[in-house]
Amino acid sequence: MADGNASDPTEYSRWRPLRLLQAAMDADIARIYAEAQISGLKPSFVMELLRLHARGPLTITELARSVRLTHSAVSQKVAAMQAAGWVRVTAGTDARSKKVTLTTKARRITGRLAAEWRATEAAIAELEAAIPYPLSQVVTDIEAALRRKSFHDRIAEKLASDPSWKQGAPRRGAPQALAATRRLHDSSR
Repeated sequence: MADGNASDPTEYSRWRPLRLLQAAMDADIARIYAEAQISGLKPSFVMELLRLHARGPLTITELARSVRLTHSAVSQKVAAMQAAGWVRVTAGTDARSKKVTLTTKARRITGRLAAEWRATEAAIAELEAAIPYPLSQVVTDIEAALRRKSFHDRIAEKLASDPSWKQGAPRRGAPQALAATRRLHDSSR
């Protein structure tokens, strides 16, 4: 049951506008593909498809490392790209690895994907020139600030002084004390 008096912290977000902006820009890229009659292609697939085109077949681990994503994220993306007919997955050199290769369908459009990538980068550069503080500089500045103090540490610091975070949290040593009490109780039977 919802508490009508509870405030909703999600009503305000510094992240949401950035996520919505990126989603809108990705939707415009998807429109470019639709207008070019390239169906089943998500903008989020393009980096991996272009990487496979440039480097040849890669294991999921190699592909993940090359695009700086987790193995799990790339494995899920490869499954989606395979379902859409963009890649083929075969057994790797050992039982645990899988090799990812482009399909003929994907190889036919890699030139167009590379052209779209270059056009997108040029459009972003144009946008950055039109605003007083380029997004790429914002990212660089945020990365530098996070090297000085991690995002985790910043969040943990804020939570340390928030009574709502502390409320209901297990006390330090509580699980060990409870386990010791149970052992003592069980041994007395």
